[in-house]
Amino acid sequence: MFYHFFQYLSEQFNVPGAGMFQYLSFRAAGAIILSLLLVIIFGRSIINFLQRKQIGEEIRDLGLQGQLQKRGTPTMGGLIILLAVLVPILLLGRLDNIYVRLMIVSTVWLGLIGFLDDYIKVFRHHKEGLKGRFKIVGQVGLGIIVGTTMCCSQEIVVREKSVEPVETIYVDESGASLSNHTRQEIVSSVSRRTTQTTIPFIKNNEFDYSWLTGGNDLLTWILYVVVAIFIVTFVSNGANLTDGLDGLVTGVSAPIVAVLGILAYLSGHIVYADYLNIMYIPGSGELVVFAAALLGALIGFLWYNSFPAQIFMGDTGSLSIGGIIAVFALCIRKELLLPLLCGIFLVESFSVVMQVSYFKYTRRRYGEGRRILLMSPLHHHYQKRGIYETKIVTRFWIISLLLAAITLVTLKIR
Repeated sequence: MFYHFFQYLSEQFNVPGAGMFQYLSFRAAGAIILSLLLVIIFGRSIINFLQRKQIGEEIRDLGLQGQLQKRGTPTMGGLIILLAVLVPILLLGRLDNIYVRLMIVSTVWLGLIGFLDDYIKVFRHHKEGLKGRFKIVGQVGLGIIVGTTMCCSQEIVVREKSVEPVETIYVDESGASLSNHTRQEIVSSVSRRTTQTTIPFIKNNEFDYSWLTGGNDLLTWILYVVVAIFIVTFVSNGANLTDGLDGLVTGVSAPIVAVLGILAYLSGHIVYADYLNIMYIPGSGELVVFAAALLGALIGFLWYNSFPAQIFMGDTGSLSIGGIIAVFALCIRKELLLPLLCGIFLVESFSVVMQVSYFKYTRRRYGEGRRILLMSPLHHHYQKRGIYETKIVTRFWIISLLLAAITLVTLKIR
């Protein structure tokens, strides 16, 4: 909103300083500061309100250290995160940008699903919350929206360049040839709708989903929508499963969001995209403002969510965070980097799948279920081994930082 308002002031009245809002870096910095302040300033009031309404977490006794002390801690704190993301992006983002609109829809969509799940748990006192099939339906719906928009919107394009080898011949004073040098020179560029994505660690690492369908538009759309559904569902559920210790999913997600913001900036900048030989995606740079707002919200939420937590984010926060990360990666065509970048979410999800699958298999075969881990998800396994909660959380943060750094390195290692 401010972008358009100050653009008008600059063009019509030449107001000093109004042009600052045209700079992406200025608006991104404003977004992270504003979201951080919103959480810290209003977080305390929201926590007090939730306590007065007795909107607290119902903790089951699973024999985990310090678990019962958390009973009654206010939940649904994801509302704070969503507020701190949406307000800055509505004020500082370009609302005419298709990527920003898609991210806003995704945030609200998954926020509503998570809120409904928390509402059923807290107010209806159903410990399981929203039935899993309804969550999946909501995630599938978002995947269809995102996949269809990415495939069909005329505003979503990739700028492709055509290069030709140009040979330079060096000669001496007598005209005799000394050496030849061949370089690649850009001869033209064109913007087109495509389903291309990036394959990490591969030179000329652009893969088009249409290659798998023989160029058939309908089959390509179906395939891309299926991919979008899988990514949205897997990452949002992975974040949801990771949300089990104070500050865990918040701290793990912060480096992920920071890296996605960097990748969005590079992909949306024609000079850096050309230098790094990555896809130039016009308009995607605007996602930096969204990433900055989310990063500020996550860091601010740690003010209250770090051990011992004064509030839990609930599914309102965890489902939204995972879904936002998934849709963001799809927008900048880096979804194949998610298994590396979101390695914590991946391992946490697999730990649950393996635990449940092995338990069912051994129960059928031996008549008694057996477990691979002491408890799943993985962070609870370490708790069962007697490791302090803060140490587990800190180590997971460090691993997330390491994975984030490796993900950035993929820009150069091919």
